[in-house]
Amino acid sequence: MNAEGWQSLLEVSGTILQHRDLGPLFASLAPQLRSVLPFDFISLVLHDAANDRMRLHVLEGNAPARTPRVELPVDQSPAGWVLTHQRPLVVDDVAHETRWPAVMEILRANGVTTCCFLPLTTAHRKLGALSFGYLGAHRIEEVELEFMGRVSAQVAVAVDNSLNAEAAREYQQQLARERDRLRALLDITNAMVSQLELGELFASITACLRNVVPHEYSSLALHQPGAAHLVIHALEFELGTGRIQQDMRVPIEGSLSGAAFSSREPVVLNRFEAGSFSSEVTRALVSEGLRSACSIPLSTRNRVLGTLNLASIHENAFSPEDVDFLSQVASQAAIAIENAQAFREIERLKNKLTEEKLYLEDEIRSERNFGEVIGDSPAFRKALRQVETVAPTDATVLILGETGTGKELIARSVHELSARRERTFARLNCAAIPTGLLESELFGHEKGAFTGAIAQRIGRFELADGGTLFLDEVGDIPLELQPKLLRALQEQEFERLGSTRTIRVDVRVIAATNRDLARMVAEQQFRIDLYYRLNVFPLAVPPLRERVADIPMLVRYFAQKFSRRMNKRIETIPAATLAALAEYRWPGNVRELENLIERAVILSSGTSLDIPLSELRPGLALAPSATLETAERQHILRVLEETGWRIGGLNGAAARLGMKRTTLQSKMKKLGIARGQHAAPK
Repeated sequence: MNAEGWQSLLEVSGTILQHRDLGPLFASLAPQLRSVLPFDFISLVLHDAANDRMRLHVLEGNAPARTPRVELPVDQSPAGWVLTHQRPLVVDDVAHETRWPAVMEILRANGVTTCCFLPLTTAHRKLGALSFGYLGAHRIEEVELEFMGRVSAQVAVAVDNSLNAEAAREYQQQLARERDRLRALLDITNAMVSQLELGELFASITACLRNVVPHEYSSLALHQPGAAHLVIHALEFELGTGRIQQDMRVPIEGSLSGAAFSSREPVVLNRFEAGSFSSEVTRALVSEGLRSACSIPLSTRNRVLGTLNLASIHENAFSPEDVDFLSQVASQAAIAIENAQAFREIERLKNKLTEEKLYLEDEIRSERNFGEVIGDSPAFRKALRQVETVAPTDATVLILGETGTGKELIARSVHELSARRERTFARLNCAAIPTGLLESELFGHEKGAFTGAIAQRIGRFELADGGTLFLDEVGDIPLELQPKLLRALQEQEFERLGSTRTIRVDVRVIAATNRDLARMVAEQQFRIDLYYRLNVFPLAVPPLRERVADIPMLVRYFAQKFSRRMNKRIETIPAATLAALAEYRWPGNVRELENLIERAVILSSGTSLDIPLSELRPGLALAPSATLETAERQHILRVLEETGWRIGGLNGAAARLGMKRTTLQSKMKKLGIARGQHAAPK
């Protein structure tokens, strides 16, 4: 080699020392070598040890066309032959070379006539081959080949250094990615430990994920047991136009989330295409400009809670490494979400227990209106038979009757005879609650839902979950609230005021009214669909004037009740008094009778009940000429007829009249009552 050659080789070494990347190295090396070696192009073919293939990496020169990517098996490439045999290969006539037909065809297509391949080898490893090519006729001399060999040895060192540097950079980048992911996983774990509210928990997760796995859309879709869909409970999508919203239902069938939920495996969609998934949510994602997505199941030991979902405006946005990392995040998130749900359920049960305690304290303070069910008249027995018929079912009952007839008592009887007897019986008088507060009383509210809502409160539907809800005076529910009540009755679900979270319950509803709901429907004061939903099993409670035979029993019950409370002793009730009470029309029904007996016990100074009959005169149904004795005689006759003239015994006339058998016999003798006589018609 002459001095000029050594000088060129020295310059090549200097160029090699200046570059670490193959592209810039060859861009500088090609013109430098061309001043010494007459070639038209120079290329670098490296061995991919992982796949055992030869791959063209760099091509520099004056070739009329370039092949940007050539990759062939070792035995089908001349560079592979050089790699295997570790000696130069000269192809003097490309046109007639029959070996390696794929490479020769490429060379011929680019006008190459002669080429030479030299091994790229260092002391540590075999790298590939360095190739020189010529467009015109050229004979490669031995001196030229020797110089090429020396250049090849220098280039091999440069390529090895470059590959090592590239591997080091890649390794550093991989370490950086691992570091970022571990840091994000730690941050997410710390956030999950401190967050028990689902929305804040999700915000913490996405804040940590955003820097590690780039994405534009993220959501949590959770499953309610028994449902055929998932519900989006948390959502972050700054680019969105509102097509996808929180609380949106995602069907399990035909959706990306549903596929991950059902399979319990991550599902990745590298490119959204028509027909990928048929759900409305998938179509909405496409319309929002998202191009790829992944859905990761939130699995615990026992069940799948839902899915963690990410989407990007770019195709192929989620690599296998991303999916592996997201699966780790999802595993941690599932535990945190289960804890958050358990905490929320504990809070709900705690609030419910508090509400039940307060409710039961109210129940104790405001004792039941009429005590136990009392009455043996035919009309009342008919109502009780209906109670026994409907109680074992879960059917909605509509109790009809005048004010004061004991509709709540009938409702309680239905509850006590049902399978729900061990659970809560919650009641709400719809007429006693201001219209603006009625919705909150029924369905509850969240803190801050309206002025004065300083804390979360559960409503009567939640309070009665598993039990019975009694809606008294249901005809007073305003029209604007009736659709929400109808949905709660039909679907057994609702939302608290100020919340978008759907709450599912299992509640039997018993309604009561003293109004004509059918007429209200005709006058468009009550929704017809709600009326039909309530009127599944109508049950009429007779007014007291239609159950006169029950008056003595009720009088005795109330007299005993109030005398015990007032520490008094009431032993007798005058028959004349009972007769007068039987003739009264009782517009206030049993409630009016109860109030009257309470006043009578207060006024009675001895052991005989002294009832202020003067208070009844405006409503007495006696003829003007009738005497108290006549009224008493008629009443005793009527009771004797109803009992078949049986005087003694538990259901005899004496017991109904509230007197001893001997006392009744004395009365009958005094009033001239004999068997066969009849009471005058009313």
